[in-house]
Amino acid sequence: MAYDPNNIFARILRGEIPCNKVYEDDHTLAFHDIHPQAPVHVLVIPKGAYESMNDFSERASDAEIAALFRAVRKVAGMVGVDAEGWRMLANVGANGGQEVPHLHLHVFGGRRLGPMLTKPVA
Repeated sequence: MAYDPNNIFARILRGEIPCNKVYEDDHTLAFHDIHPQAPVHVLVIPKGAYESMNDFSERASDAEIAALFRAVRKVAGMVGVDAEGWRMLANVGANGGQEVPHLHLHVFGGRRLGPMLTKPVA
């Protein structure tokens, strides 16, 4: 999967597509997922053109890396899931379930989330 500068998150960052913003700083943007899979489902993305966690961890500056993870923590507090527990998820590549070629971290919460994965398919 290569970075596509016209992916939906790049278009949101450019203001071409609106979002329901939760948080923004110099390096990150967080917004509600339009197809939530839990009562709370927020996406946190870097503003830089990073395709996946692999790409981000290799090329991002220390400031960008710190900002992304600090933003995730801030968002969990802002949406009220920090006291009861929450999940952060990043899909990487086709086998990891990544659908959009822009790094994005999911923040899920608001109910008991259950197991991480379903049982393996034989």
